[in-house]
Amino acid sequence: MPDLYPLITRDPASGKDMIVTRLECPESGTVLQGRFSLGWVGRLTPEQIDFVGLLLKYRNNLQKLASELGVAYNTARSRLDDIVEAIGGVSEPDSDPHRQEVLSQLADRKISFEEAMAQLKRD
Repeated sequence: MPDLYPLITRDPASGKDMIVTRLECPESGTVLQGRFSLGWVGRLTPEQIDFVGLLLKYRNNLQKLASELGVAYNTARSRLDDIVEAIGGVSEPDSDPHRQEVLSQLADRKISFEEAMAQLKRD
């Protein structure tokens, strides 16, 4: 079987969605022609499709996935949030403003990890 190219989901010229017009089984020679949707997969970039594949490989363990990719957990989480939004879902915003403030102070190194944990445990 010849090499297969990665799925292209967007028209390189216009950026618009692509559709599938022909499906073929190389073994049997069966060919289907028509206008087929790529479904939710069509809303993702090739990189996002690869990410979803790895996420399934690691059985939704984002920490292992982040380690495999050599990125921080938060980076992997951000990529997952982008995918969720791309397929029409809603990311889970952190609705606790106090928690967000504590995490922001920790990220800005205004408080130590221990202080942040103590503040979060009090809530």
